[in-house]
Amino acid sequence: MNRRRLAVLGAALCLAAGSLLVANLPSDTVSGLAVPLSDEPLNAEPSTSAPSSSSPSPPAPTSRLARPGDCASLVNGLDVPAQVAQLVVVGVPGDNPASTVSLVRDHQIGGIFIGGNATALLKDRSLAAVQAVARVPVAVAVDEEGGRVQRIDDLDGDLPSARTLAATKSPEEVRALAAERGRQLRARGVTVDYAPDTDVTDAPDDDVIGDRSFSPDPARVKTYATAFAAGLRSAGVQPVLKHFPGHGHGSGDSHKGTVVTPPLAQLRAVDLVPYRGLADYGPVAVMVGHLDVPDLTAGVPASLSPAAYGLLRGEFGFTGPVVTDDLGAMKAITAQYPLPEAVLKALQAGADQALWSSGGRVDEVLDRLVKAVASGELPKARVQESVTRVLRGKGLC
Repeated sequence: MNRRRLAVLGAALCLAAGSLLVANLPSDTVSGLAVPLSDEPLNAEPSTSAPSSSSPSPPAPTSRLARPGDCASLVNGLDVPAQVAQLVVVGVPGDNPASTVSLVRDHQIGGIFIGGNATALLKDRSLAAVQAVARVPVAVAVDEEGGRVQRIDDLDGDLPSARTLAATKSPEEVRALAAERGRQLRARGVTVDYAPDTDVTDAPDDDVIGDRSFSPDPARVKTYATAFAAGLRSAGVQPVLKHFPGHGHGSGDSHKGTVVTPPLAQLRAVDLVPYRGLADYGPVAVMVGHLDVPDLTAGVPASLSPAAYGLLRGEFGFTGPVVTDDLGAMKAITAQYPLPEAVLKALQAGADQALWSSGGRVDEVLDRLVKAVASGELPKARVQESVTRVLRGKGLC
């Protein structure tokens, strides 16, 4: 699929007007995120000043499009191919900025994910060039947790693991460190961080979750995850809590195969505690893991299970955007489902965005989604609901 045409002239004018407004946002905003920012410009050199210890200000919309009805007009201004393209996050190589520019220019996808250790895409305003070819601003995601899961340590220094942070720092100190890390990320063009990890475990540091968890105490996990999320958000980076409904006591590693969690009652008592009172985190997204909860998902990974999304939206009252864990490089999914079907099943189940870090196969996936909308397998209302959440998450309405 190459560039999409808008369905009707009126809708085209609506989208063009919206894009013009986005392009002219004031200097204290960034495309792709509905949170307040500092005064540092996008893709400027990272700040070396000490982070502020004051509490973050309440989140506020950054877009001039934040008026009643703007989401509906923007969504309706996109044809079906453009709508479903907003619902995918595609892995891109960190060492080939030109290929990422081509990907976004040709497919107008909703998000990209930068994994691995290569950093070319995070330097020299490379991500600004990516945004320049996007008709709708692209969400640019990394997983910068600290410890063994970080992406800019070669550029901006090391960030300790969650477990080390909770053992050595106060929540306010963690908030300040996350704010500084967020400023470094935003200065390089990143708008979304798949962090903090809200899993609860006392497993050894090198376990699949291990030192990625703040604590075996769920209340302590929430305290420190809230601080980390607040720091990121104050810097203009959207936090993403993971891995719902809780990976900390799962049976294994979803990169290698099926992970079975304890029963739902046990999850409610421990692993799900950090998700209670989600409003305490402020505006965040949530990542759903490839976790089989025996008395909830019935053998299906949570990322593809309507029951799991129903739990998050219902019992936990979450109304923000929800992204899947990686659908393209984890055997918990790839051993059972071809990528296009996994993406479709995730969106049918209730995900707003489907992620695959492996990249590629974009035409194949988008073609499958368009056909699914045409056949009714993927209802138009389901698509529009998710596109609305995606656009709100980007600060466009």
